[in-house]
Amino acid sequence: MKRALPLLVALAAVAAVLVPYLALGGGSYEPAAVADPCTPREERAPDGISEVLEQIVLTGLDRAACDLGVSREELVLAVRSEDALESFADEHGLSKTEVEQSVQEGLVAGIDKAEQDDTLPSFVANLARRAVESVSVWELLDALDKLAGLAGLIP
Repeated sequence: MKRALPLLVALAAVAAVLVPYLALGGGSYEPAAVADPCTPREERAPDGISEVLEQIVLTGLDRAACDLGVSREELVLAVRSEDALESFADEHGLSKTEVEQSVQEGLVAGIDKAEQDDTLPSFVANLARRAVESVSVWELLDALDKLAGLAGLIP
């Protein structure tokens, strides 16, 4: 019996996790459907510059994805590198320039929304719009990545 005690304890531990999991519906898990980028998402109030930047990018990517007829997740994967973007554009019968322009227009729309929601001051919004309109998508994404890192340093 002493030799079987560790096995019984292990089985009891497994049952303690497995039974509630199954009772709460864990056996019938289905992943959530991908959100339609053309349907407005739930509004949230960003707190701090990094959340404002995140909201602008997500709004912009939703707008671009809607214009291109793809999911935001698919577009995010496409803008991770120039090769990925070229593959995405070819797969959807678009030019790389069309996709880049759609992303830029989407980001401008995100900036406009942040300004309208008073989460981004007008003078900053004007500077951001100019940056988006005059810098390539790759330089912009790199700059946003660096800004997000710096935003963590700002109280």
